[in-house]
Amino acid sequence: MTIQEAISKFPKKDRTAHKGDFGHLFVVAGSAGYTGAAYLTSQAAALSGSGLVTLAIGRTLYPIMAGKLTEVMVRPFFETKDMSISLLAEKEILAFCEKCDAVALGPGISQNKETQQLVRILTGKINKPMVIDADGINCLAGHADILKQAKAPIVLTPHPGEMSRLCGKDISEIQQNRKDVALKFASEYNTVLVLKGHGTVVASPAGDCYINETGNEGMATGGTGDILTGMIASFIGQGTEPFVAAVLGAYFHGLAGDLALKEKGILSLLATDLLHKLPDALKTLA
Repeated sequence: MTIQEAISKFPKKDRTAHKGDFGHLFVVAGSAGYTGAAYLTSQAAALSGSGLVTLAIGRTLYPIMAGKLTEVMVRPFFETKDMSISLLAEKEILAFCEKCDAVALGPGISQNKETQQLVRILTGKINKPMVIDADGINCLAGHADILKQAKAPIVLTPHPGEMSRLCGKDISEIQQNRKDVALKFASEYNTVLVLKGHGTVVASPAGDCYINETGNEGMATGGTGDILTGMIASFIGQGTEPFVAAVLGAYFHGLAGDLALKEKGILSLLATDLLHKLPDALKTLA
């Protein structure tokens, strides 16, 4: 698939449309020390066209996130001692998912064992398309077969280290065979696999593959992956097929990074700089 083909498949906004026509995204993310991941994912989704975005966060962190996010709705849930979302929140989360069109799961959600168990349960039970990233992926290490039980399409967005933990291969082996590793995993586990890094690989279960050419080394900084998660999940929530959404996310995420690079340079580029460039990068998609 070319980027031009992917852009042509993105649903356009009609002049008579309302916010309900562009998807309600549910972001399940964040914990003590990782509120930035929840913020970046949610804000990226809002900037990428979602009609509505709701963030699920632990009760203690609710006031912080409600203050940081103006256009995003924030809902407090039962939490663990690490202020991550607790197993006690399972039923409430699953019920809320019924109101939504897509789910972003994992950024900054912690490696608390109770929360890890919750992530595995949600992966098998949520019946809406999901994008799983970061600690959400780490929760699946050694439990990847759960993906085969998924009730809706799943997009995974690992960097090479997370991919290593997920599939049990050395990082060096993954990096030397990025396309083949991504395609094999996507096929075996029936997921869209976004293997991040230089020349991000997007692979579909059907064997389709896209190698991204935008982006730069300045983007190798904390938080940029959270933005990609929010973008892809937003596009899916708006009605875009998951593989196409992942291709668009990789391309426009890198383009925003390239625009930010021109102003900030390689050393000083931050995730928020990329976030602020999303409106310019996405103009050609609207």
